[in-house]
Amino acid sequence: MVDEILSPILEQLTSMAVDEAKEQVRLVTGVGKEAEKLTRKFRTIQTVLHDAEKRQIKEETVRLWLDQLRDACYDMEDVLGEWNTARLKLQIDGVDDHENDALVPKKKVCSFFPAASCFSCKPLVLRRRIALKMKDINETLDDIAKQKAEFGFAVNVINSNERADQRVPSISLIDESEIFGRETQKNDLVNRLLCESSEERKGPCVISLVGMGGIGKTTLAQLAYNNDDVKKQFEKRIWVCVSDPFDEFKIARAIIEALKPGSAKDLVEFQSLMQHVQGCVEGEKFLLVLDDVWNKDYSKWEPFYNCLKNGLHGSKILITTRDETTAHNMRSTKIIPIDLLSEKECWSIFESLAFFGKSMEGCENLEKIGREIVGKCKGLPLAVKTIGSLLWSKNTEEEWKNILESEIWEHEVVKKGLLAPLLLTYNELPSKVKHCFSYCVVFLKDYEISKYKLINLWMAQDYLNEKGNKEVEDIGEEYFNILASSSFFQEFERDGDGKVYKCKMHDLVHDLAQFICRNECLTVKIHGGEESIMSSFEQKKVLHLMLTIDGGTSVPIAIWDNVWNNVKRMRRLRSLLVEGGDYSWSSKVLPQLFDKLTCLRALTLETHGGYNFIKEIPTNIEKLIHLKYLSLASQTEIKKLPETLCELYNLERLNVSGCSNLRELPQGIGKLRKLMYLDNDDTYSLRYLPVGIGELIRLRRVKKFVVGGWYDRACSLGSLKKLNLLRQCSIRGLGGVSDAGEARRAELEKKKNLSDLELHFGHLRDGNEEQTGRRENDEDEDERLLEALGPPPNLKNLAIRIYRGRRNVVPKNWVMSLTNLRVLHLFECRNCEHLPPLGKLPSLEDLYIAGMKSVKRVGNEFLGVESDTDGSSVIAFPKLKRLRFWSVSKLEEWDLGTAIKGEIIIMPRLSSLSIGGCPKLKALPDHLLQKTTLQRLEIYRCPILKERCRKETGGDWPKIRHIPYIHIF
Repeated sequence: MVDEILSPILEQLTSMAVDEAKEQVRLVTGVGKEAEKLTRKFRTIQTVLHDAEKRQIKEETVRLWLDQLRDACYDMEDVLGEWNTARLKLQIDGVDDHENDALVPKKKVCSFFPAASCFSCKPLVLRRRIALKMKDINETLDDIAKQKAEFGFAVNVINSNERADQRVPSISLIDESEIFGRETQKNDLVNRLLCESSEERKGPCVISLVGMGGIGKTTLAQLAYNNDDVKKQFEKRIWVCVSDPFDEFKIARAIIEALKPGSAKDLVEFQSLMQHVQGCVEGEKFLLVLDDVWNKDYSKWEPFYNCLKNGLHGSKILITTRDETTAHNMRSTKIIPIDLLSEKECWSIFESLAFFGKSMEGCENLEKIGREIVGKCKGLPLAVKTIGSLLWSKNTEEEWKNILESEIWEHEVVKKGLLAPLLLTYNELPSKVKHCFSYCVVFLKDYEISKYKLINLWMAQDYLNEKGNKEVEDIGEEYFNILASSSFFQEFERDGDGKVYKCKMHDLVHDLAQFICRNECLTVKIHGGEESIMSSFEQKKVLHLMLTIDGGTSVPIAIWDNVWNNVKRMRRLRSLLVEGGDYSWSSKVLPQLFDKLTCLRALTLETHGGYNFIKEIPTNIEKLIHLKYLSLASQTEIKKLPETLCELYNLERLNVSGCSNLRELPQGIGKLRKLMYLDNDDTYSLRYLPVGIGELIRLRRVKKFVVGGWYDRACSLGSLKKLNLLRQCSIRGLGGVSDAGEARRAELEKKKNLSDLELHFGHLRDGNEEQTGRRENDEDEDERLLEALGPPPNLKNLAIRIYRGRRNVVPKNWVMSLTNLRVLHLFECRNCEHLPPLGKLPSLEDLYIAGMKSVKRVGNEFLGVESDTDGSSVIAFPKLKRLRFWSVSKLEEWDLGTAIKGEIIIMPRLSSLSIGGCPKLKALPDHLLQKTTLQRLEIYRCPILKERCRKETGGDWPKIRHIPYIHIF
């Protein structure tokens, strides 16, 4: 894993030496010689890293040596970061053309680098600082090289450069949905949950599943929890991940939120929470699952049990735990031991994963070795699943024998409880992915990990750098899929398109990540006192820190003073992730943080509701020169950001989503040349974007691109011209644009990477999109403007809102060009009298039409088929799967194809049809109702349709009774 830090350093050092030799850079005199020395030493050390990484598991001295090397590499990264930032600053501030003079404030900011080492004010100080740091690192490497010689490491067989550049193979996730074995235990557990006995009158029955880690307790509990009979039996079902420690406040809030969402928000005292729990379960038959319980202290459980007695007779509590003593202390009436899987069941799991997609002949050759490997897993499902996922990517007998005969099966750490298959699978990961895996330990056990946030954090740490043209986010997806297919992630949550967006890590996998990263990652929960945080920092070199702050907790400066005094190496911190509910900050905390944490790459200061927020960002944020990811999500009291934020030349992602009172972004935003993602949705008070946004040519996403304002230095539609890497953009305020030439200057038709686009034709006033106070002749202006905005060629998702034209809500030139469009939403286009010929869109899968108040009839024009069509076969909406009409209040008639000659196929793949708020609509087309592909029909607030489709008695009931899901109200 050290090699993944070292390889980019060597590339940068080589570049530094070359630049100095060519006299292209005179920032630090003689830096080239120091860089050459460092390069030679690092390359020599790099040749033995492969052997050192293998030996560190067994040899503590080797591990300590690697720790020293890792620290030196991090120091070198920071020095190179200062060097590269200084060069970038010269390039940006040194530009002397008229156009760029308008992009940044005239004021010169002189506090970019930490403390006195300000480049713009004292360049000599910076030169000396960098030179001294490089000299110190050279001396440190001398000591490391001497120790290296004593270990007698083997030199790498594989060329280090080839290993560094090795591409990670692109793979898909393996389907692991099938559960093998446990059928008898599942049925037994379900029967016990459904059974009622007289003993339960004293309180809810407590059932415990007991077994070692990775044996399948949680899976068994999930199977029972989601059983249809269990769902019918219990009015309320609650699932709480408990883990260690037993957090009474968290558990109480989780129970209340499951029963009455939002009602625990203002409860701070434990007594209040318990009273609320008691009230929530009163008169309810409930099933409460407490997963992964470690608590052996009955006094912590007793208040819960007393409150839960208030539930109806027949209520149940299901506990999963590794310890039988815990089960007894939780007053279990039934303890079910979870046995190891049989050899046959283990083989079924292994076979489904390791042999997936392989030929029968290939499987036969590998079966004998596979059965021996399965035998080493000792009946643990997680071990079998992990090793099966690993061997799926290996096809030769030699590769399988290497796994079978690996010495890892006999390592001391395995005997202490770390599963050998997990360690084997980790060792087989591409080196680029290992860093990504170990970073995950920054999250607590049982934490719901957002895939997209995780990828953002990987990006901030430079874990996703690969040569080639692949987008960094796509590389992150690839690495995530590798870890998921290796069974390092589980409990996936998927969106409507089936894509994973959340997951968890099994406790044993988390333990492995903790073992790998040592003390680099840490999570601390703050309950309000200093002691709880201080005990977590003892003797640790923390690089990545997550602070989870309980609601109602203040964050006093005293906590941070103690941290700095006791943890000298906290200055190395590279991630600070703060999250929680209603917590407050001392006004002195952030300035202190920014003064000391100058190595930060990722900083999140997010909140999830509450009343206490950060009111302003201190100007000394400029000292975080390495910062790449800054999130201030939902900090609703921030009204503006300091101009000094534009000194963060390395910033790649700025998230101000949910900052509802943010009125403007810094004028100098054009200096953030590395910015790729501007997440500013739900910034309702944002009045405009500064003109400098048009210079940020690396931008991939702008959630809210505001145009048409009458503010000095505000951007225009033409500011989009250079942003050719955009993938996602929402353009707001088009109702204030009257110049079609400005729309043409945006050159949307040249943006080949743009896949997601929203066009809002409302007029922005103080950040709010309004329909009043617009320009004259709105109808004609909107039509001309949309026509002038050429369609991006590879658009997949398009939404058009508050368009005022009477026709061409999707112009003909757009319809002909949008060959890749999959999703189309048309909202509040009130003046449109006819629907566009959307049936011509060959790839459209999802169509949502809402608020089109002037449409009275839907006919052949919607299909995109002319009435005089000859006898040739035509397919309208060839790929449409989901169709929704909502609040088309004047719609009376929907008639498809009655005047068409010849054969026409309409919506051959339609599976979901939703109609709502269409009170005048007389009937739905028979052709659609009788489609055998239709799986879902929803009708809301359509009285005429409701009568026609009434069950058994409605005139259209015979036409729709075959549809599996029908919902009418």
